[in-house]
Amino acid sequence: MKSNLLEHINSPVDLRLLNEAQLPLLAQELRDFIINIVAVKEGHLGASLGVVELTIALHYVFDTPNDLLIWDVGHQAYGHKILTERKNSFHTNRQLNGLSGFPKRSESVYDAFGVGHSSTSISAALGMAIASNLKGDTEKQHIAVIGDASIASGMAFEGLNHAGVTDANLLVILNDNAIGIDPSVGALKEYLTAVKKGKNHWQNNMIKSLNFDYSGPIDGHDLKAVIKELQRLKKVKGPKFLHVITTKGKGLQQAEENQVQYHAPGKFDATTGDLLPKSEEHLPPKYQDVFGLTLLDLAKKNEKIIGITPAMPSGSSLKFMMDELPNRAFDVGIAEQHAVTLAAGMATQGMMVYCNIYSTFLQRAYDQVIHDVALQNLPVIFCLDRAGLVGEDGATHHGVFDLAYLRCIPNLMVYAPLNEIELQNILYTAQLGIDHPIAIRYPRGRGEFINWKSPYKKIPFGKAICLKEGTSIAILSTGTIGNNVIKAIEELEQTSIFAHYHFGFVKPLDETLLRVIFDQFETIITVEDGVITGGFGSAILEFSATHNYQKTIKTFGIPDTFVEQGTIIELQYASKIDVNSLKDFFSTFKNC
Repeated sequence: MKSNLLEHINSPVDLRLLNEAQLPLLAQELRDFIINIVAVKEGHLGASLGVVELTIALHYVFDTPNDLLIWDVGHQAYGHKILTERKNSFHTNRQLNGLSGFPKRSESVYDAFGVGHSSTSISAALGMAIASNLKGDTEKQHIAVIGDASIASGMAFEGLNHAGVTDANLLVILNDNAIGIDPSVGALKEYLTAVKKGKNHWQNNMIKSLNFDYSGPIDGHDLKAVIKELQRLKKVKGPKFLHVITTKGKGLQQAEENQVQYHAPGKFDATTGDLLPKSEEHLPPKYQDVFGLTLLDLAKKNEKIIGITPAMPSGSSLKFMMDELPNRAFDVGIAEQHAVTLAAGMATQGMMVYCNIYSTFLQRAYDQVIHDVALQNLPVIFCLDRAGLVGEDGATHHGVFDLAYLRCIPNLMVYAPLNEIELQNILYTAQLGIDHPIAIRYPRGRGEFINWKSPYKKIPFGKAICLKEGTSIAILSTGTIGNNVIKAIEELEQTSIFAHYHFGFVKPLDETLLRVIFDQFETIITVEDGVITGGFGSAILEFSATHNYQKTIKTFGIPDTFVEQGTIIELQYASKIDVNSLKDFFSTFKNC
């Protein structure tokens, strides 16, 4: 075992057979293993490198899976997966039919709780600990590992607040590296920084004030110290809190020095750490950059424009505005509920607020969208990045539910641009003045045109457009998936029978044009990259039923199931909304 310890470690049972003195070597091997695979297969890198020692210590000290270990979010759980019977399949991570990029209960008994959205670990672990007490099992350990960015979220504090008045056998470990995806923000970050520097008096310890047994901060890369403290805490009853200091990207120089870029760096040289060159010349822009650059341009001309993002300034490209107009662009941390209501408050004072949230994360602020924005009819402009299928991040991150969960809200307009030119134009149109809140959804990835910048044009509210005339069959699409429809029709031998309509506005629907379509065509096909249940196709079916049309209507979209990880092309194919699948279906109408 001296030559390669990791080769012989397939589970925590094997890990616990090692001498403590061997663990630093295992840590280096585990770090190298992660680097070598992520360099080729891609994925989240920096977070997992930063907790290698902590991961080993946790599985070494605690009796997992009998003791329950929860990783908040899961970006940092690669080492955990490798040590828990998934080493030989780790190369399939985030691939179609492979391992999930996040802990997943159905994947392993060692994954005590499925995670993907942050700040859930404390509540989940507390629930497990209370359940153990009720069953009379007071010896079982329940551990939640949460980052300093995630613990600033409201839900994490709700869990801490409850845990402090229980006798639950709960250990919360704060993995403090001062960064989430982007650097952590807010007063809590300043507090933790003071603690790390020894400038905060022990009597002012906010965790102790919540009735936790607090210890730390300790060096999270000192295996001996971490193991010793975990062994001590294992014997302490009730809620406990361990503050651990780590370095994101530890062990790879470039990842330590450029923590934002190496959060998920893409392909890189495993030996040098250098990113592999990837030319972006002659490529259409990313939708996020179209948003960021357009908003900055508009904000320079309109002093009422405000930008807000919950902890995703780089991912959303709001960073363009934050860099040039820092007083009007806000990163509020992992706090989607706060972001929405903050935007609502600003809107009451006449500000034009662009609240940029990934589609999957707006789900976390659903009540605020309804109660604080739509009910009061405040003109907040929601910009939903990563709408539709997002690819390798899988079921926790696909933005496929927004059309369904937003369409039912009174006062709220919902718009999905066909391409990046429409995206810049709807962003422009919204700041001219709107009477209702609006949600603008756009996908992850690149647009359609290299030369996308053009003079702004006002988009009329509630109007759909005809992209192609046809004689027999009407295809209705919304959003960028309409480009798959365009390409599929172009590849058909007989194209004249197909008419294609783009419904940018899913709400309000263009009922005037719909009446024309339903009067002219007997067969109508809808295509969307959201869930079929309750989405755009459902809206068309509702229109048909309401007006007593007797038509053949076929809906294409995401089926009523959670879609796992894979490339966007693979997942579109699985849902039958890729170009070839649509073309094959359209071809069945060649005799019309």
